[in-house]
Amino acid sequence: MSSLIIRVYGIVQGVGFRPFISRIADRFGIKGGVANKGSYVEVHAQGTDKALHAFLEALQNESPERSAILKIDVNKTDEKAAESFKIVESEKESGDIFISPDIATCDKCKRELFDRNNRRYLHPFINCTACGPRLTILDSMPYDRVRTSMGEFPMCPACEYEYTHAETRRYDAQPVCCNDCGPQVYLLGRLERGADAITYTRRAIMDGKIAAVKGIGGFHLCCDASNKKAVDRLRTLKNRPMKPFAVMLRDLDTVKRECVILPGQEKILDGPQKPIILLKKRLVSCLCTQIAPDNPMVGVMLPYAPIQMLLFDYDDDVQMTDCLVMTSGNVSGAPICRNDEDVLHEISGFCDVVLSHDRKIRMRVDDSVMDFLQGKPYMIRRSRGYAPLPFMLSGDFHGQVLGIGGELKNTFCIGKNRLFYPSPYVGDMVDIRTVCALRESIERMETLLEAKPQIVACDMHPRYNTTAVAEELGLPVMKIQHHYAHIVSCMAENDYADDVIGVSFDGTGYGTDGTIWGGEFLKSSYGEFERLGSIRPFLQIGGDASAREGWRIAVSMIYALYRDKATDVISALGLCSQNMMHVQMTMVDKKINSVVSTSAGRLFDAVSAILGVRKVSTFEGEASMALQFAAETYCERHPDISKKVFGAADRILVSGKNRFVLCTDELVKYLTDSVLSGGDTQELAYIFHDVLAEMIAAGCEKARTVTGLDVCALSGGVFQNRLLTEMCASRLRKRGFTVLLHSLIPPNDGGISLGQAVAAMYRLNQ
Repeated sequence: MSSLIIRVYGIVQGVGFRPFISRIADRFGIKGGVANKGSYVEVHAQGTDKALHAFLEALQNESPERSAILKIDVNKTDEKAAESFKIVESEKESGDIFISPDIATCDKCKRELFDRNNRRYLHPFINCTACGPRLTILDSMPYDRVRTSMGEFPMCPACEYEYTHAETRRYDAQPVCCNDCGPQVYLLGRLERGADAITYTRRAIMDGKIAAVKGIGGFHLCCDASNKKAVDRLRTLKNRPMKPFAVMLRDLDTVKRECVILPGQEKILDGPQKPIILLKKRLVSCLCTQIAPDNPMVGVMLPYAPIQMLLFDYDDDVQMTDCLVMTSGNVSGAPICRNDEDVLHEISGFCDVVLSHDRKIRMRVDDSVMDFLQGKPYMIRRSRGYAPLPFMLSGDFHGQVLGIGGELKNTFCIGKNRLFYPSPYVGDMVDIRTVCALRESIERMETLLEAKPQIVACDMHPRYNTTAVAEELGLPVMKIQHHYAHIVSCMAENDYADDVIGVSFDGTGYGTDGTIWGGEFLKSSYGEFERLGSIRPFLQIGGDASAREGWRIAVSMIYALYRDKATDVISALGLCSQNMMHVQMTMVDKKINSVVSTSAGRLFDAVSAILGVRKVSTFEGEASMALQFAAETYCERHPDISKKVFGAADRILVSGKNRFVLCTDELVKYLTDSVLSGGDTQELAYIFHDVLAEMIAAGCEKARTVTGLDVCALSGGVFQNRLLTEMCASRLRKRGFTVLLHSLIPPNDGGISLGQAVAAMYRLNQ
């Protein structure tokens, strides 16, 4: 008889790992026990050498689907013989901590949910060892019921039996409950509870009304996605004229009816995370056009919580739609509502009925949103299902840091030694409620991860709310340049620690020279960066309004390009009124409310305005997205198009005294002249993408000449544009570059907290 102590590190909390260990121990006649140590699972195993070998093989090869083993330590020991195998009371120990994200309802629970003979028939909170809420109900580690919001609901005898007996599917499932002992659903401000509340909500939706529905990580606003009048009303109430709404479709068959599913997407769409995935809409669709106006794509998710499944299917007489709008329940700019008080104060005017429940949400968690690029996930918003899974770097790092993230699409990131934990999506920091949510979320994550950061990294912009939050924490503050943080985030996601040529194209970021950056080539490492080049600087006039009104940037660029003829050109393009045109020109001449900028995002906005695609954006990125869709439509119309290249590399690049510059001003002039000559808008949108990609590739070649590097990292919100990213990556690979791209960290500002944290950790270790 031999004895082993086995320590298993990774995602082994909240995924049924201890019950799994107990079952395989019984299978091979192993005695001893398993305990959750907070930072790892510890197994004491006693048996014959053959049995222990088989046990270890099963541990590695048969682990629960939702677990992720990063490391297993095995040591021999001399222990008193055990009589059986037990799950031991959890103990807290310091070390690496891995918190499971919330997990979508599994197929077995779904079958039970609709099984009339099952005691959990139509139970809105059905879960098991392999599925259900995790992060959103967690108070502290180790993950046990008493340290979750489910601790308020004592188990009935039947649930307690399942919880304590290894032969059941709910053995050691912390959120276990049933219709007799679990949380209850109810209508806020009305008497209906349970089944009556669900039926009332279903009927209200089919009557064209809007419902607020409490899920796992917060409230959604919900209506019939096929009802134009209801969707229009929701848009009016939310003051959201054009930004797409996410939809929840009943099942995969419904998704296939409404959308085109590409290889690899179905597995993730219906997997344990169930994110929102951008899918191409079919020409004939039950979804009304108001779901995503002027947009060929729609964000689709499947029901991931029991209450959502019951909205589609219930034992009543309501004939229910199979397509629901399911958009975040919040005021624009504010965090998602998570309790009844939030709903009453913030979104009660947006809805006709509120379907709530009494299980407390400890941390707000929005839905994850992803696109696909080159057959792989391409994250847009990393939250439910993915956060706070850590990224592990190969370097020998020691210490604890906090990257507080950006002003828009905020996430923060806690670094502990080699592990970096990006938070769920928090939101835009322009709203004081989101700033408060950031403070609260940082405090909760530090508690869960038992983290005590030694330093906080933030953006260089002196007026960002995130900078103010960083400075009030009482820690040393390290200010990280915005576009450099983008590149480091891409390097970290790819676990690449050597120097790279970083191409950081996004909206705006505060530069080290006091100007606005946004179309940058940076020689980057974890420790430092050097600015090698950029797009041609232009004068960005109008302050914050210029980010929404691309015509202002277009007027500024045209005035610089055409001078005396500019008024005729601007009038011919219909960019603005004569009076407004002269106001803008005066602002340029006198440098009023203006700043020198290399923002690639604003370049896209200007071109969109010049081509007549979008002069004004009602949400961030609208003009750029519309320009991309126009270019992609041209590609679809001309699948065999021969690549058009604007000029040779020596015309694309101009060598400056200290850095090179892409001649994007010449590109703007070419497009403007082409529009005035009657050029096809979609073709010109394609040419813009094609030429810009050629410029970027030529810029990287220039950078390679200077640095000797042949690895490029592409990051920043502009690279959320699939077409441009694929064009750039293809050209760079043909020129012999290795290309680092994002996948599970967003290229947009939702990813910079990882870059901030890694840069801070590197400097902490110098």
